[in-house]
Amino acid sequence: MIVGQDPYHGEGEAHGLSFSVQKGIKLPPSLKNIYKELENDLGIPPYPEGDLTYWAKQGVLLLNAVLTVVKDTPASHKDLGWERLTDYIIKTLNNKEEPVVFILWGNFAKAKKDFITNPKHLIITSAHPSPFSANYGFFGSKPFSRTNEFLKQNNLTPIDWDLKNNH
Repeated sequence: MIVGQDPYHGEGEAHGLSFSVQKGIKLPPSLKNIYKELENDLGIPPYPEGDLTYWAKQGVLLLNAVLTVVKDTPASHKDLGWERLTDYIIKTLNNKEEPVVFILWGNFAKAKKDFITNPKHLIITSAHPSPFSANYGFFGSKPFSRTNEFLKQNNLTPIDWDLKNNH
């Protein structure tokens, strides 16, 4: 599970998966930084498109802490009630017996850490991949390799993070 802040707020950018944009949409800066970390972590070169559906099809829940936003206004729907739903989703996943990896990027996401109490799970936190904060702990956090190592240690299928394998 990868948790972000809220949907991209530019025209046509958001499409229901955190950090993902549909084919043909210019890569947002946060996603460019995710791709940079993916290359630094696993040697996977940046993909030209931003649709992360391939990750979701493998079981990676791409969820924002807040699910809507006013155009061009990040965090504009904070405290409107979405947090109750996303908290419930995380609490439900916390109750799973099968180990789950929770990747929490940024302060909105890291606030969800309190709901993850099951010692079977792995929590990976870092700064948000935004250009404003990526240099403060996102770069070098190696979330992709750490996730796959944990999954292998628990006899679970690792994630194929290479988006070109979906095409």
